[in-house]
Amino acid sequence: MTQLFDDAGLVVPVTVIEAGPCFVTQVKRKETDGYEAIQVGFTEVPERKLTQAERGHLGLLGADKKHPERKQMEKPVPALRVLREIRVSDASVFQVGQQLDASVFSAGDYVDVTGTSKGRGFQGTMKRHGFSGGPKTHGQSDRQRSPGSVGAGSTPGRVFKGMRMAGHMGSQRVTQPNLRVVRTDAEQNLLIVRGAVPGPKGGLLIIRDARKQG
Repeated sequence: MTQLFDDAGLVVPVTVIEAGPCFVTQVKRKETDGYEAIQVGFTEVPERKLTQAERGHLGLLGADKKHPERKQMEKPVPALRVLREIRVSDASVFQVGQQLDASVFSAGDYVDVTGTSKGRGFQGTMKRHGFSGGPKTHGQSDRQRSPGSVGAGSTPGRVFKGMRMAGHMGSQRVTQPNLRVVRTDAEQNLLIVRGAVPGPKGGLLIIRDARKQG
């Protein structure tokens, strides 16, 4: 995150995102797959870092030594580390090998950003759920951060499902909706949005047009 000054001279908190270049690696149509979607790839890597199945899926396998009559396959996309599928309303406007970058968005657009939140490990109820803890006085000595009672005694005689307790916190898929695009830089594939996005620095994000704009 960083900050920018807008046209009115106000400081705006923003997040700088490297948005691409991404390549369309597969197009799924309703006639053949039952739904409309595209698969996009991100982060170019050496081919040796991919499995044979991954290279075959991307069309990177060359002529087979045992079968020299097989011609060299075309390589519409480079070797990509990350593949993600995104639903679209009409997949016919995309084709394999098409490149997507930050120019897809423009300043003033609203986007939904999806990522994996930072992992916090095992946390208590105060940090995980915002509990206030036990009393700080009246003789108690070791219950400052205790969750307190979790249920009644003989009736119902058990703890209800969904009770907020201590446990693993973070490392979950989170979507931050309605982030306004402040600025774009197509040459460097940078997308600058107002506010924070889920996950740590260098985390993987999925950016879509906002479903609920405004």
